[in-house]
Amino acid sequence: MTAPTSRPFYLDCDTGIDDALALAYLLASPQADVRGIGTVSGNVSAAVGARNTLDLLQLAGHAHIPVALGAHDPLGGSFRGGAPHVHGANGIGEVSLEAASVELASETAAEMLVRLANEHPGTLRVLAIGPLTNIAEALRLEPELPRLVEEITIMGGAALAPGNITAVAEANIANDPEAAADVFAADWNVTLVPLDVTMSNVLEESHRQELLASSGPVPRALGEMLGYYFGFYEGIFGRACSAMHDPLAAALAVGGVRAAVAPLVRVDVDTTFGPGRGQTVCDLRGLYLDYPEQPGARCRVVLSLEDDFAPHLVETLLTFSSESTTAGTIVGAAVV
Repeated sequence: MTAPTSRPFYLDCDTGIDDALALAYLLASPQADVRGIGTVSGNVSAAVGARNTLDLLQLAGHAHIPVALGAHDPLGGSFRGGAPHVHGANGIGEVSLEAASVELASETAAEMLVRLANEHPGTLRVLAIGPLTNIAEALRLEPELPRLVEEITIMGGAALAPGNITAVAEANIANDPEAAADVFAADWNVTLVPLDVTMSNVLEESHRQELLASSGPVPRALGEMLGYYFGFYEGIFGRACSAMHDPLAAALAVGGVRAAVAPLVRVDVDTTFGPGRGQTVCDLRGLYLDYPEQPGARCRVVLSLEDDFAPHLVETLLTFSSESTTAGTIVGAAVV
């Protein structure tokens, strides 16, 4: 059997709990070679997200991966404080991690993305799992970015599903609709992983217990974080479980799972200030009839998967053994 090919990745995130799962998934995946990470305000501020990312990288034994601080405020407004009710005040479910000794990169997240795209022209893949401010800023710095990037995978939006911030808007897009509009208007290959698929793939308490029973500090830390996350989602699903937004986007980006239904469509973002603000307007008419090819259709919108995602996610995260990390062990809800 041929070994999977590793591809260079840039990750843009707002490191809360599901971002932590996505980061760990990428680090454990043989298909991903993470060359740099940028943070943006979303679940937490860009600065808190950067600290969480540095600490998680050290815990996972990957402190060599550079982390760049990105935009604090969206293009058209101010950061509104994040989602502590979902991710905890520190963004990672009140789990304490040993502070990393590595400093942030000297460049901004947008500058890092542009540099990596020029260093890996035509092969760099981008995974954006937070608001799209840094990506929009990178497009302004380098108008040729879409030609340099092989593909961008975005966790965000809702095609046929309801929103989770408003009736129609998902959080990552709603936090900076202007940036999202710029990103979707650019001429590159986009895969959108919306609430339609992330809310229908659920991580259960039995899966969390598998992580907590691991000998490795990374899975156990993630299991502790998920306890907080499950507490939020219990009010939505009626049981201790959670959606898998960001790790599902990561798995699709590296090819760890495959889409069953993913039409190529045109996507526009509502940037008005009415009730539709932040909506991803996906032209899905082709699902129901032989509709002519859409001008400007460049976004693959994932609506369903071929297989259940949770077992694959847990199996991948459990590849972090106690020998693979040196940063510490978990005591209660803290890693020290």
